[in-house]
Amino acid sequence: MRPRRTRCDGVRTDRTASRSLWRNPKGQSMKVVVIGGSGLIGSKVVTRLREHGHEAVAASPATGVNTITGEGLAKALEGAAVVIDVSNSPSFEEAAALNFFETSTRNLLAAEAAAGVGHHVALSVVGTDRLSASGYFRAKAAQEKLITTSSIPYSIVHATQFFEFVASIAQDAISGDTVRVAPVLIQPMAADDVASAVGRVSVGAPLNGIVEVAGPQQFRFDELIRKALAARNDQRHVIADPHAPYFGYELGERTLVPDDTAQLGATRFEDWLSASVANVEGAST
Repeated sequence: MRPRRTRCDGVRTDRTASRSLWRNPKGQSMKVVVIGGSGLIGSKVVTRLREHGHEAVAASPATGVNTITGEGLAKALEGAAVVIDVSNSPSFEEAAALNFFETSTRNLLAAEAAAGVGHHVALSVVGTDRLSASGYFRAKAAQEKLITTSSIPYSIVHATQFFEFVASIAQDAISGDTVRVAPVLIQPMAADDVASAVGRVSVGAPLNGIVEVAGPQQFRFDELIRKALAARNDQRHVIADPHAPYFGYELGERTLVPDDTAQLGATRFEDWLSASVANVEGAST
């Protein structure tokens, strides 16, 4: 049975969020273990949770916790009320990604059951069910199936593409002096807003369903890449190619955008881009 989609109110930046959104239904702080807690999103989630009074544990191979081998997992989960999984496969090749997500998720869910964890939160991708032609997204779908059929109450956060990855997407689409991108709709969001959304979902009651989160603006994919390149004075020509692949898959018009019940982050792409370019320029002076 396909999990129901649901909304998660209050996905906004920390400036407008009330402190109560970061408390569990009983208004208490809790221990939250963040798998992938040393990465881009995980480190931000850990910071947000600690700022709001929770005991957030960054769990990753770098901190001695390995969900593939099981090393350090049982100890890390002792006393945990919530586990957040924002880890990602180091390879996008289908067999490697499938092995990573299935092995890691099985080990994690088993350890959670043994430790009495009451809420499993996973970060996934808007459009996963529409990208089944891609081996990587088939692996993500397999991960989600393990979560939805386990005994652990859960919440799955489907996020759109991150602003931080737009440059690498452009790099992958380069052919000579041109960049070929499908002119489909995309609604990317800042990693800060992703982390806030995941953190708030984690301290609430399990949804036993999916919540979608996205940025506040929709773009054409080729338009987004042009903006990103222009901000960095990159003169390469962006070509709108309807057949340009994304993770090896040809995109439809709305493959990458959420439905109209998605919760929106507050950070606009232009503002993030200006700050990002200023930070790079400042670091180089």
